[in-house]
Amino acid sequence: MEVLPVEVLIVTGMSGAGRVTVMKALEDLGWEVVDNLPMSLLTAMLDGERREGGGRRPIALGLGAQTRDFDPETAIAAIDALRADPAFEIGVLFLDCATHELERRYDETRRRHPLAADRPARDGIVGERALLSPLRGWANRLIDTSTLSAHDLAARIRRDFARDGLGGTTLSVQSFGFARGVPTEADLVFDMRFLRNPHWDEALRPLTGRDPAVAAYVAADPAYEEAVGRIEELLLLLLPRYRAEGKAYVTIAIGCTGGKHRSVHVAERIAKRLRDAGFSPTIAHRDLAAAPQDALEGRPRR
Repeated sequence: MEVLPVEVLIVTGMSGAGRVTVMKALEDLGWEVVDNLPMSLLTAMLDGERREGGGRRPIALGLGAQTRDFDPETAIAAIDALRADPAFEIGVLFLDCATHELERRYDETRRRHPLAADRPARDGIVGERALLSPLRGWANRLIDTSTLSAHDLAARIRRDFARDGLGGTTLSVQSFGFARGVPTEADLVFDMRFLRNPHWDEALRPLTGRDPAVAAYVAADPAYEEAVGRIEELLLLLLPRYRAEGKAYVTIAIGCTGGKHRSVHVAERIAKRLRDAGFSPTIAHRDLAAAPQDALEGRPRR
């Protein structure tokens, strides 16, 4: 079986240009992230990855003027040597930013530039730009963050560096009973108490929303198909956008009064629709085993 090379991305550039934002976005995407790795350990780390086979996750390594024993020419030589190794696919992302914008950022955050601890930030920016010039010209990816917010930069990283089968949004569908409270982790809550209630049918009361007889009873409500169908369409619209925004977890909570009949059936249906659309939700029924109680269910509809 062919062993694919491990993707390695060197993330470097101007201090204040957004390296921390980039590394966090890559970590959220499932990359293995190591920031400010000393240059003397770079080759040793990747040698270890080669010997052990690694987890085959892509690796992002952050380095720059703050990195111990950093020197652009040495970095270029080390990375160039690694590029000749078929075990790795090496890329270099350089983050640039206009001097006036970097000055504004340092002024706004009141942080000192790492190369100008006792001088104006501009002095450090100018010196760092000269220091990194060889690396900037040699990098095969360049992002100018002068006009990008942190949010915009993270969105671009998610767009360019998302990899199949890695990271993504963890999706959960959960049924619950309002009588026992709304799940605190819920992101989207849908209330099924508008549907007719199987609790008031003596033959259905001992069953759950997983039973075909209960499912048929709930589905026979005139509002059922249109309402649940619209909820499914809404979720199919929203979930890709949540992923694009980098949301790591999304919990969809489907509620009814007791959490045993209507919410269970609808949660099962919605989870199936999402699976058919290519999502991989987990499903849980929080209150399925709770004892039924007439007083919780209210009066049956006539």
